[in-house]
Amino acid sequence: MIKIFYDGLCPLCQAEMNALKKRDTHNALQTVDIQSPDFVQAYPQLDWQALNARIHAMLPDGTVVTGLDATHIAWKAVGRGWLYAPLRWPVIRWFADAAYTFFAKHRYTISYWLTGKKRCERCVVDTSFDSDENKRR
Repeated sequence: MIKIFYDGLCPLCQAEMNALKKRDTHNALQTVDIQSPDFVQAYPQLDWQALNARIHAMLPDGTVVTGLDATHIAWKAVGRGWLYAPLRWPVIRWFADAAYTFFAKHRYTISYWLTGKKRCERCVVDTSFDSDENKRR
């Protein structure tokens, strides 16, 4: 299972995690909120500051990938990798990574512009899409 570490205070991050979970019919992903009170105790080996600076994914073998590589892997796991594949092409990759770095640094302001909410009090990924729910949909 791929673990996706996301910022649970970010409305756009929550929206993407909900979109991923909705499409995760094979339970290939586990979303992990780095803002949860027990996160540091559960993952003491991970650098919280680095995780807060950009999205991270941990592959089943323990390999950690970041940024748009993590996003691409997550969407690929739910059958939609083709959406992000062009952002990983050699020339586009440099520009896409620069844009993502800007987004990650300013995600609360961008969230406010797009959603009217700068931060969630406590965003929660909708787990109604998990396990048996996916089979009924």
